[in-house]
Amino acid sequence: MKTKSALFLALIAGAIYPLGFAPFGYFGVALLAALSLFLLLTRAPHLAPWSALAFGFGKYLVGVSWIYVSITEYGSASALLAGVLVLLFVAGMALFCWPIGFFYRRLHSVNQYLNGLVFIALWLAVEWSLTWLLTGFPWLFLGFAAIDSVVAGVAPIGGVLATSAVSLISVVGIGIVGLFWREGCRGISLVPGMALIVLPWVIGVLLSTATWTQPVGQYTVALVQGNIDQAVKWDQDQQASNVRKHRELSADHWDTDLIVWPEFALTLYGAQAQQAVDFLHTQGLATQTNVVTGTPRLERLPRSEGGRNYNIYNTAKGYGLAQGDFAKYHLVPFGDYVPLEDWLRGVIDFFDLPMSGLQQGQWQQNNITLRLPSVVSQTNANSPAQPFDEVQVATGICYEIAYGDSMRMRTEDAGVILTISNDTWFGGSIGPHQHMQIARMRALENGRWLLRGTNNGVTAIVNPEGKIVGQLPQFEATVLRGEFEIMQGRTPYSRLGDWPILLLIFVTLVYGFFTQRRNSAPQ
Repeated sequence: MKTKSALFLALIAGAIYPLGFAPFGYFGVALLAALSLFLLLTRAPHLAPWSALAFGFGKYLVGVSWIYVSITEYGSASALLAGVLVLLFVAGMALFCWPIGFFYRRLHSVNQYLNGLVFIALWLAVEWSLTWLLTGFPWLFLGFAAIDSVVAGVAPIGGVLATSAVSLISVVGIGIVGLFWREGCRGISLVPGMALIVLPWVIGVLLSTATWTQPVGQYTVALVQGNIDQAVKWDQDQQASNVRKHRELSADHWDTDLIVWPEFALTLYGAQAQQAVDFLHTQGLATQTNVVTGTPRLERLPRSEGGRNYNIYNTAKGYGLAQGDFAKYHLVPFGDYVPLEDWLRGVIDFFDLPMSGLQQGQWQQNNITLRLPSVVSQTNANSPAQPFDEVQVATGICYEIAYGDSMRMRTEDAGVILTISNDTWFGGSIGPHQHMQIARMRALENGRWLLRGTNNGVTAIVNPEGKIVGQLPQFEATVLRGEFEIMQGRTPYSRLGDWPILLLIFVTLVYGFFTQRRNSAPQ
């Protein structure tokens, strides 16, 4: 295969890959893109590193195009400058795909089934690296695209990485069968390939009937979507009116068990902030309501020469019956903090966005606690039991819902997952929909209801099967009122995490390495 043709096909395959994700939802297209990459690597292993790089460039050029919106609309950058910055980011992210081709070229052999296993292991290794390397960017994992397919039944067993793995098994099976028809019977058996095509779907069907967690009580929630314009959200003249808008939207919902305001719904400090939170706390106690809102937390520091004497944290905090707070740990580069701040701060407006100097929260934090009507009291009014049960909430603020292992650990003792976000930065692009899809996977992995409150969408309630049971339209100031259940029990994934799939990746790559060395050794 000619070099230009291979790289062009890899680029196109990467560009169509995001069509498998929200809001498009063409999972088959994502599988086709992965299949194309596998065949390109197999047919032209000498070009494998560059084919994988081209695939990654197309994947991120289309898949994270929403970054352009935040740079132009809220970073006040010209279209040309924004385009250059996006291309630089896309090129950097494409480098994560390069190892797939680099190591495939060194580990491939005449055994196509082993080649398929190596391809799957390398793909998964790259996805896993994106959960931690350089703070991580766990986006566009193949398993996320499978959320509405039969394969999603694997998620409670092994998480999104296992869901990606099972999806890729089918891809490899199709690829090997295709090679069979092209090359005849030379070194390739058809039957195992056909089995690989069918196996993932059979596994998914069988696992989709399994029940891992059980409900222990049903409650009501009101998710307030303020639809505050990002351009005025932090203006001092508008901060009080922004809070007033959230109060007005909440006025008819103090009879619910839980009211949620989105990320940074409060942008006040000092006496004004105290007045706002005093209202939430007093009203919550008076109506026996739990209130959770996004708010900045100011931490005073000893005065130092030339440095600032405070830290600001992005937090979710409980008022009324709710107690505790959670400070965001996984910060967004350029949104929550500026890498190389001394060099970049002030160069352009994008490097000086409001609240882009946040401090990272602690890795280990206590969950927010809700006090909800006792299950025993709900079923027996004459019971002498306590009127409230304390329920922990696994909280993820905005971007950190994408970190599956972090959310898994926070969910260990929690009965429900809560995520608050502000995707206003990305306008009407595909970004907020991808973000919502990722949140759905967290509900499915952990067998928990998920409540998602945002400033302008996508605000939704998700059941433990990862299905949206209630959702607000974007860009409207309104409230999503619905019901959710507190769940008990744990899924296999919530107990074991990613370790089983990581072990399989390691074993596969080690086996491929020694097999390749044995086959290439002089006889």
